[in-house]
Amino acid sequence: MSESRTGVRFPVELPIRIHVSDVAADQVGTTSNISAAGVYIKTQASGSEETSGQAVWRPGSVVSFEMTLPAEVIGASEDAHVQCCGRVVRVEKLKDDPRNGVACVIDNYEFVRRP
Repeated sequence: MSESRTGVRFPVELPIRIHVSDVAADQVGTTSNISAAGVYIKTQASGSEETSGQAVWRPGSVVSFEMTLPAEVIGASEDAHVQCCGRVVRVEKLKDDPRNGVACVIDNYEFVRRP
């Protein structure tokens, strides 16, 4: 398998809320690592077939997600709230973890100010 990652990846575990374009309910997960170009998410959602209302993740699926980057992680004076749009690149079953791993490329993002 060729390595197509670009940029530095930061091993950061943060809660993340994800919306898959063809699934009604939002999903939740935890980031495993983040870069400017992508994010790797651990989630209960399935990569093969719909089970118990969980999203089906397929390569090419359009996703939007939001997360809060803690101030101490990014070296800022306050947390940064980020909304991202991207695509699923890979879905894999994780060893010794009931969740699946989902690699997503980030196509665009914006920082959101919250009161």
